[in-house]
Amino acid sequence: MEKWIENLFSVELLEKAAGKFGCEASRAKKLGDFENYVYEVHKGDRPYILRLTHSSHRSGIDVEAELRWVNYLHENGVNVSLANRSREGRLVEKLEAGDTFFYVCLFDKAPGKPVKVIDPLFDEALFKEWGRVTGKMHRLTKEYDAGEYQRERWDEDDILSYSKYLSQEDAVIIEKAEKNKKELQELDETPDNFGIIHSDIHAGNFFYHDGEMHVFDFDDSMQFFFLSDIAIPLYYSVWWKHGKGTLGERSEFGATFLKAFLIGYLEENSVEEDWIPRLPSFLLLRDFTLYSVFHKKWDLTNLSEAEESLLTGLKDRLLNDEPIVNLDYQAILTQAKG
Repeated sequence: MEKWIENLFSVELLEKAAGKFGCEASRAKKLGDFENYVYEVHKGDRPYILRLTHSSHRSGIDVEAELRWVNYLHENGVNVSLANRSREGRLVEKLEAGDTFFYVCLFDKAPGKPVKVIDPLFDEALFKEWGRVTGKMHRLTKEYDAGEYQRERWDEDDILSYSKYLSQEDAVIIEKAEKNKKELQELDETPDNFGIIHSDIHAGNFFYHDGEMHVFDFDDSMQFFFLSDIAIPLYYSVWWKHGKGTLGERSEFGATFLKAFLIGYLEENSVEEDWIPRLPSFLLLRDFTLYSVFHKKWDLTNLSEAEESLLTGLKDRLLNDEPIVNLDYQAILTQAKG
C-alpha cells in the first residue's frame, strides 16, 4: 500500500468499518494490504472477510459493480464468496478518511484451504476444476446485465499508463508495452468473447474444498476478453512453479496445465479456434502489467533481494522478447477437445 494511504488508516477506522456490518474487530487478522486492506473479522464465532478499498484505487460505483456481479455468479451456482449487506442494507459502505474515502464491504469466508504449487494437490485434477469454474463464470456472464453498474474496461486501468510509472530508462519496454496494448485494442469485441472477467484467478485467489474451487478476490475484475482469464492462471501457475527454470521447463509444465485447464473449461463454455493462438499477447500483457505495478507499489531505492531478483528477471525477459511459455496452442486445444 502507498505510504500516504497507510497514514490514513487506523485501528479506529477498522473498528468502524467492521461495525457497519455488525462485526467486531478485536480479533481482526490482517490478510493483505497490497491494493486493499483485507481482514478476517467475526460475528460471534463465524469468520468473514472485511475489505477496505481506498478511493484512489476504485470508485464506489466500481466496487458496487464488482459485488453485484459476484452475487449474480453466486446465485447461479458458482462457488464464489457472497458479498453481504451492511446493517443499513448496503453492499458498500463509505467511510471518510481525511478528504478521501474508504469503501468497505464484507464477504463470506470461503471454505477449504489454499493449494500451494508444491502441494501434491496442485495437479491435473485441480487444473481441470480451475478451467471448469472459469468456463462456468464466462458462460453465465454472457447473460449478465450490469445495468448502470459497469466495471471499467481493461484499457482504462491506470497501470497501463506505462509512462506514468516507468522512467525513460525503460523506453524500450514502454514502446513494446504500448504496441501490445494497441494490438489488443484492435481485436473485435463480441458478447461471446468479451465481458466482465475476474482477471486474477491464480492459486492465491481460491480455496480448494472437497474437490471444488471456491473463488474470491474479484477486485481486479474488469471488462475484457474472456481469453485473459485463461492466460492469467497459465501465467501464474508457470511463474510460481518454474519461475527460475528455463523456457523449456516452463513450457513443458505450461502445456500440461493448459491442456487440463481447457478440458475443464470446455465442459462449461466454448473456445473459438482462432482465439487460442492469441494467448501469447495476453500473457505478454501480464508481463507488462506486473512490471508497471511493481514500479508503482515498490520503493525502488529499497528493494528486498527477492523483489530485485523478480524485477530484474522480468525486465530481462521483456528486453529479450522471451515469453513466459512457448506452446503450440492450437495443438493443445485439439488435445483438450479429445
